[in-house]
Amino acid sequence: MKKLLIILLVLIGLVTIVGGGLLVVFGIAAWAGRDRIASSTILELDLEMPFNEYIPDSPAAEVFAGGGAKVRDLVEALDRAAGDDRVVGLLARVGGGGSGLAITQEIRDAVKAFRESGKFAVAWSETIGEGGPGNVGYYMATAFEEIWLQPTGDVNLSGIIYESPFISSMLEKLNVTPRFDQRYEYKNAMNLFTDTKMTSAHREAMTQLMDAQFGQMVRGIADARNMSEDEVRSLFDHGPFLGQQAVDAGLVEGLFYRDEVRDDVSSRVDGPTKFLAWNKYLDKAGRPHRSGTGVALVYGVGNILRGESGYNPVLGNLVMGSDTVAEALRDAIDDDDIQAILFRVDCPGGSAVASESVRREIVRARAAGKPVVVSMGNVAASGGYWVSLNADRIIAQPGTITASIGVLAGKFLTTNFWSDLGITWDDVQSSAFSSHYSSSYDYTENGWAAFQAWLDKIYVEFTDKVAEGRDLPIERVREIAKGHIWSGEDALDLGLVDELGGFPAALEAVRELLELGAGAPLKLTLLPREKTKFEKFTALFDTSSDTAVASAAAIETMRALQPALRGVGQVVVPPETRGVVHAPALPQVQ
Repeated sequence: MKKLLIILLVLIGLVTIVGGGLLVVFGIAAWAGRDRIASSTILELDLEMPFNEYIPDSPAAEVFAGGGAKVRDLVEALDRAAGDDRVVGLLARVGGGGSGLAITQEIRDAVKAFRESGKFAVAWSETIGEGGPGNVGYYMATAFEEIWLQPTGDVNLSGIIYESPFISSMLEKLNVTPRFDQRYEYKNAMNLFTDTKMTSAHREAMTQLMDAQFGQMVRGIADARNMSEDEVRSLFDHGPFLGQQAVDAGLVEGLFYRDEVRDDVSSRVDGPTKFLAWNKYLDKAGRPHRSGTGVALVYGVGNILRGESGYNPVLGNLVMGSDTVAEALRDAIDDDDIQAILFRVDCPGGSAVASESVRREIVRARAAGKPVVVSMGNVAASGGYWVSLNADRIIAQPGTITASIGVLAGKFLTTNFWSDLGITWDDVQSSAFSSHYSSSYDYTENGWAAFQAWLDKIYVEFTDKVAEGRDLPIERVREIAKGHIWSGEDALDLGLVDELGGFPAALEAVRELLELGAGAPLKLTLLPREKTKFEKFTALFDTSSDTAVASAAAIETMRALQPALRGVGQVVVPPETRGVVHAPALPQVQ
């Protein structure tokens, strides 16, 4: 028995040594080959899948919102490849338009910058919009010098439609009464609960946004395809375009299958070529902005609420936690190696209190001599604008949805709803305002007056801060505020943002504010710090890691459900109504 035990231990030791040795060998081989990029490399890029701004380090986010490429990664990969002699061109698959208009413009800018290096950039698509609109997908494709379409594919240009659901009739049938108010008429999210169609102000705001965003697409397509804007608008009126019709209309170069396009671009290069996925290229070549003057990169992505950043698995959206973002900004302020802050914001709004906590850290950073540049993504509206307004420089894409300087709040009265289900409620109250937030009671006369005073307070505070932060007369701010959403292009004309562009423009603004030369090296440091690949790798050897992540995700899910579970008979208000500075129902261009 003793001999068998010795033999077993020896075998275990040998397996461990051999296994460890193999890991070392594979590790060394991987490390040695990490930067081996073949000459005559053609980068491949899949733009069918949406790109994310940021995924927080959260178990629920890892489980439910993990995966997906990041905008910054793609922009930096193309920037790196433009100056890399080993990369000769770019071949992209296009089709859908699920990343949002501003992110689409960010990627278009990166592709056009890549083309300025003299390298080819070709787009290919199975179909641009299958059974649905392909407007943004085609707009994306026009950043490339050539567009090829599979013979069975189509180009589904259809124009933009912004649709808003209205559920007031459903609430009436459910015997649920919405009790909301707004500052002012353009703060239209509450209209979804109180009306059956758009108000005149709602329609006006949506039309202005639609005209701005559609105009940007028309100009971009016209410029790329050497057409007049009138010709492009006419194409939208005569779409969709089936296969050969798209060729005849000058929308695509021709009808090719994927293998034919790959063979064609390979033939443009002398000697053998190698295709390499853009993200693998970035891993091998390494990021730009790894040395130079220190700049903190902080993300503010998702509905802004008090607490930690994370992912709400019930509502399926990201949360910008004021605690997390404010702490990251404080870390940047306290770090002597950090000279400036780049704050990337993609936020439709949320809590006024949380927004103010973040804004305060922006003010502190500037007081500490560290300039702050805000770079806006698809949306930086309401609370998303509140956190941005004190930056030294605000940069948005033309298609960014921003401003919505206003406030709304309220509650649903649900007593009759529960009564219809045979459920009744009773209570005891200690004070005159005990029922103020209860869904069982309407506001009292004094309660409604207090509610109105609170809305006024938030609106005045918001507009005063905009006037101070943007150096605008308060009368002008209140004229263009009233909850109105604006495109980034219109916001520039109104003085609400300083410049149009994306990451590269934001980095150049940082250099200007630091009085560095154009293109001076910058070292970007992400805060809060992201786990390294080694940390994620070592976590795989924790036998309980999968269980721990799943359990933590389940706990976060239950935590997200708890307000609803506890709120039977209480006011259960969707985030877009509870968030008193939340943007109106925001349209998505497709």
